Amino acid sequence: MSNLCFPAGYRSALTLRQTQQAIKLTKDAFQSRLSTALNLDRVTAPVILAAGSGLNDDLSGVERKVHFTMKNQPGEAEVVQSLAKWKRVALSRYGYRPGEGIYTDMNAIRRDDDCDNLHSLFVDQWDWEKVISPEERNLSTLKKTVRTIVGVLADVNTLLKSVYPALDAHIEKDVFFITAEDLLQKYPFLSSKERENRVTKEHGTVCLIGIGRPLSNGQPHDSRAPDYDDWTLNCDILVWDEVLETALEISSMGVRVDEGSLRTQLAAAGVPERAAFPYHKAILENRLPLTIGGGIGQSRICMLVLQKAHIGEVQASVWPENMIRDCESHGIMLL
Repeated sequence: MSNLCFPAGYRSALTLRQTQQAIKLTKDAFQSRLSTALNLDRVTAPVILAAGSGLNDDLSGVERKVHFTMKNQPGEAEVVQSLAKWKRVALSRYGYRPGEGIYTDMNAIRRDDDCDNLHSLFVDQWDWEKVISPEERNLSTLKKTVRTIVGVLADVNTLLKSVYPALDAHIEKDVFFITAEDLLQKYPFLSSKERENRVTKEHGTVCLIGIGRPLSNGQPHDSRAPDYDDWTLNCDILVWDEVLETALEISSMGVRVDEGSLRTQLAAAGVPERAAFPYHKAILENRLPLTIGGGIGQSRICMLVLQKAHIGEVQASVWPENMIRDCESHGIMLL
């Protein structure tokens, strides 16, 4: 298939049984260390939300949600795409204060994603959110949090290599920070993805700041919904994947919108009508706490530290039959 990459001579360092055991170790170790490092409580979160609530993540604004009617109540329900908005409401309801936060296992279906080495219709990530003070709503807080997450990832990678000596993935702990605009100026004739690959191959681990707002070429580096991240205080964390030889995005995160940035971004995205949703009104009326948060891809983390060539080697999902056959012929065994 044209959208697949088959690394020459690829063979998994772990058997299927070892892989399943290593997935559990990776996830257990990462979430335990993350919750301690960021002072997060694990909470139960929804898989479905009421349609029209405004709480479901619109991602880049064009993805179709999976929805269905219900037997005993009117209206429709939607399968979550992420929990960016729900978490902020939960922090308010549960009474969290600055410096405290929550995380949850988020399982979603994104029906419009193209299946390839890194993308699946099934999405699993750690969604986390933390209350911050007005004084912490800045770039320094964003960078400090990014360094903490990367430090956790590097520690988990060291643990996995000690348990499974066949693994030898390298995670660069020294994060290189750059804005999307500066990256554009550095490589003006490359595409967004090519720019990401160039800078991440050079530095190993990159924090790319400023996703969603138009750059000097008139285009955003990548699409981002206007109503959860502040486009001036958000980022993607990219790590160089030595197996696929590509920049692997392991997290999209950021300081969340306040009243001012929400109004500006809704207008810029051409969706000012969203201000009428209860969630958006709560922000505009300063009834929700200021927060920072994001999603960390569970399968992406497992791919990276277990040195897998396809996301289907670390998660069970639905794949086209020809993809299954092509992968198997290249030594890639999908779960």
